[in-house]
Amino acid sequence: MHSTAASRLAGHAVVEALVAQGVDTCFGVPGESYLAVLDGLHEHREHIRFVACRHEGGAAFMAEAQGKLSGRPGVCFVTRGPGASNAAIGLHTAFQDSTPMVLFIGQVAGDQRDREAFQEVDYRQMFGPGTLGMAKWVGEVHDADRIPEYVARAFHTAMQGRPGPVVLVLPEDVLTRETAAPVLPRVEPALAWPAPGALRDLRRLLLQAERPIVIAGGSGWDAEAAAALQRFAENWQLPVACGFRFQDTFDNAHPLYAGDVGIGINPKLAARVRDADLVIALGVRLGEMTTGGYTLLQAPRPAQTLVHVHAGPEELGRVYAADLLLQASMRSAAKALEALTAPPGRDGAWAAAARADYEANQVPTPVEPLDLAAVVQTLQRRLPEDTVWTNGAGNYSGWLHRFLRYPGLQHHGRTQLAPTSGAMGYGLPAAVAAAVLQPQRQAVAFLGDGEFLMTGQELATARAAGVQQLLVVVVDNGSYGTIRMHQEREYPGRISGSELCNPDFAALARAYGWAGETVEKTADFEAALERALAAGKPALLHLKLDVEVSTSRATLAQIRAAAARR
Repeated sequence: MHSTAASRLAGHAVVEALVAQGVDTCFGVPGESYLAVLDGLHEHREHIRFVACRHEGGAAFMAEAQGKLSGRPGVCFVTRGPGASNAAIGLHTAFQDSTPMVLFIGQVAGDQRDREAFQEVDYRQMFGPGTLGMAKWVGEVHDADRIPEYVARAFHTAMQGRPGPVVLVLPEDVLTRETAAPVLPRVEPALAWPAPGALRDLRRLLLQAERPIVIAGGSGWDAEAAAALQRFAENWQLPVACGFRFQDTFDNAHPLYAGDVGIGINPKLAARVRDADLVIALGVRLGEMTTGGYTLLQAPRPAQTLVHVHAGPEELGRVYAADLLLQASMRSAAKALEALTAPPGRDGAWAAAARADYEANQVPTPVEPLDLAAVVQTLQRRLPEDTVWTNGAGNYSGWLHRFLRYPGLQHHGRTQLAPTSGAMGYGLPAAVAAAVLQPQRQAVAFLGDGEFLMTGQELATARAAGVQQLLVVVVDNGSYGTIRMHQEREYPGRISGSELCNPDFAALARAYGWAGETVEKTADFEAALERALAAGKPALLHLKLDVEVSTSRATLAQIRAAAARR
């Protein structure tokens, strides 16, 4: 590496800037628009790995998963036009999930701009902050000497306040120029601490509350913050629920864990949130999924006393007129909250009742011939506690969310990778990324049949990367199950567009060099799992399910009957 300001290609300077930020792996699909960067990745291959993916959507999902796992920006490289368009789904997921990420896009040369040159797009128009949902910032480098500055700013912007994705555009002619600009040091986000006066107000609200509940989630958590949150809950005997698809924020085995607040919520937990007299929202945006369509907490003025703590000032008061707003990073907020002294002898009955509701919700209704609840429970019993679990969008994920007990991230880091944006196709690339980045851990992708074929080609990426501890479980009911459920609920018996014609997924996996088996009965699952884990290579288990099995709580027949009664 260039430790001094030696002259080199600007494309090499991009790679050196990434290494300076601590990046040792990046994902992407190669393109002619950034050949000089690819050459830089070859030059510095001992310090940074480029994982070549089979689709830019898969690559962007992998980078998003990298951001979740590391807490620092995941990195993705794509080419202009079609490549950038394909990567948009990962960018949108990172935005809605508040995940730090930097998407690098090759661009046409400066002397060809504004002619609609080959694959030319104006990325400030396409992804800029004005889109209100794609990127926090879009920058374009026109001076090779400023590359280190732009990369450092991109990383800082991605992590600062509410984390999120940044786009950095690299014109082809800039990348091939020489530059002697030195790289800049690793950047860290500034932490915001809650004001002492606001903490005193929060303590007063806690003392007054009889039915308090914490809803924790979002990004920006680390092991120390998660441990501090646990101590805060223990001090005050507070039930803790986790926001939609952030279930590993709080240890699910802890007696104060009350369940997850999102799609398929335990009805008793939903009633408890509505009945609470104090809701402390820590890190969660309080979006549509976590609030049950803005009904658990009525927008804009909830019936409950609401305290909202968030790192991004733009999120505070955006939807809800809360009683107390605290702008604070989760690492700072959790440490401040655990220092709030609680009076001795706090009554734990409210929290114990919330836990009892959670435990009762863990008891499934048996389903024949293949019971997904038993499948999830078998996976948890057989696999290591630090397993990384991934899923995308679909009703099948309800079994994972309901029956899996995620350890708190203070124990093993993130163990749940799932898109709050509801992006289909996320689960497999996220699991591939986890297996590449943390090969010592088992990764499991729990997927639906529609979800899997959105990004199924990334089976090849996993094989090329040489990963082994990767298991994919495909739940195949021959339909886009969530849409079929909604059709039966709103237009019972009138089915259109939700039926699927699927391949033999086990045979497809074997064609990619994976181990693959089909399972149709609960009794056969554990033996198939054992063979998959002993295969010495990635494995896929194809679970064939009747289309009538719709959710972990109701069949399609039950949903149709309820619709008819309306």
